[in-house]
Amino acid sequence: MALWLRFEAAGAEHFGTLDGDTVTAWRGDMFDHPQQTAQRFALAEVRLLTPCKPGKMLGLWNNFHERAAKEGLQRPAHPLYFLKAGTCFAAHGETIRRPAGYGGMVVFEAELGIVIGRRASAIAPADAPAAIFGYTCVNDVTARDLMRLDPAFVHWTRAKSFDSFGPFGPVIATDIDPAALRVRAIVSGEERQDYPVSDMFFSPAEIVSRISHDMTLEAGDIIACGTSVGAGELREGDTVEVAIDGVGRLVNRFA
Repeated sequence: MALWLRFEAAGAEHFGTLDGDTVTAWRGDMFDHPQQTAQRFALAEVRLLTPCKPGKMLGLWNNFHERAAKEGLQRPAHPLYFLKAGTCFAAHGETIRRPAGYGGMVVFEAELGIVIGRRASAIAPADAPAAIFGYTCVNDVTARDLMRLDPAFVHWTRAKSFDSFGPFGPVIATDIDPAALRVRAIVSGEERQDYPVSDMFFSPAEIVSRISHDMTLEAGDIIACGTSVGAGELREGDTVEVAIDGVGRLVNRFA
């Protein structure tokens, strides 16, 4: 397993790997035969960036048995998803900001994120694992009260794409079994979510294969796998942590 990240050090942006408290810089393309360098940095001396630069982030809805049962939903025939704007991303440690002029509910959703490692178009489920670079932590933040302002249209993209509403990171973990993972959300010290990835309707390989028949996926794109029960409201001043053992801990403050 490797933990990949992007960071700023000595006034320059780098990407590399994390081992304990040491960051090693690499050169080239993270997704295409990168080369390790001799540069080493202490983790405490760098500023973490989002671990990749996605062209798009897709988020799944109704992808967990437990949540579907609680809300009276049925398993969908195809993954149900929306797009979050490429300007919404935020790194570990950055602030989730309340949209100007919006006083309604802002909701956290702790999720596993699939990071695509190469172009994928209309691929079979058996080929999908080769298109997955690794996994990361995602907080799919939502201005929930905006979603149903119009009875004829659900404002998925608007409610989920405000600047800072797409935190992910701090690293991308490779060579792990997603089915063995659990996703937790801790808000201001209180655990609010704790659910197994194995409860998903669609596995990561199925998700990537199915969506690749709808649109071309590119290296660096992220698919947030949806969330289970327990997602809820953030209050100003809350610190929200998405923790996935084996992947990482994404921490952001809401203001």
